[in-house]
Amino acid sequence: MPRRGTLMFIVIEGLDGAGTTTQTALLAERLRASGRTVHTTREPTGGLIGQVLRRSLRGEPDAPPPSVLPWLFAADRADHLVREIEPALSRGEVVISDRYIPSSLAYQSLTLPLEEVFALNASFRVPDLTLFLEVPVDTCLLRIASRPSQEIFEERRQLEKIAKSYLQVCHFLRSRGERVVRIDGTASPSEVLEELVVEAERLGSRLAFEDSWKHENG
Repeated sequence: MPRRGTLMFIVIEGLDGAGTTTQTALLAERLRASGRTVHTTREPTGGLIGQVLRRSLRGEPDAPPPSVLPWLFAADRADHLVREIEPALSRGEVVISDRYIPSSLAYQSLTLPLEEVFALNASFRVPDLTLFLEVPVDTCLLRIASRPSQEIFEERRQLEKIAKSYLQVCHFLRSRGERVVRIDGTASPSEVLEELVVEAERLGSRLAFEDSWKHENG
């Protein structure tokens, strides 16, 4: 793990039902056990814009239509960065977010060109590491079926499109120099966690080296 002053922003991504929320909590617990202070968060957020987004995702009749989601997500993300992410990083905390820009690129590029969705998010902080949990659509649907309610994207046809979109997004972000790692999310939660920990430790070692080099070389 990096020394306390090193910024460390990790994003966990995947289809609905891939286990992003579970793994965010498990990875945070593991990093805390190693002595790190960790701030976990998610998108959509619990803020005012995030609450409107969740109503829209649930398909509530008085909520904004899906066509405005790209702009709502970008606004929620801007608020998220100011209220939570940047302050936590400035305190030297590890930030782990359950979804971030890749979700917008994968989901909203179903209705807008990928480049247009990216343009809405181009000015936001780039994560140090994005961990994409790869889980087949059938498995995700089985997991979603146990939930008390579903959202507008949580049906087979939509998830199949989003799964293909996520692969395009991973390639797109890597081409821009971002560190995106695909993880087999079909294993047990503990086995998936071990893969995430390995990647977090690699990131921590790299950031600590870069931080030390900058300190020594001004």
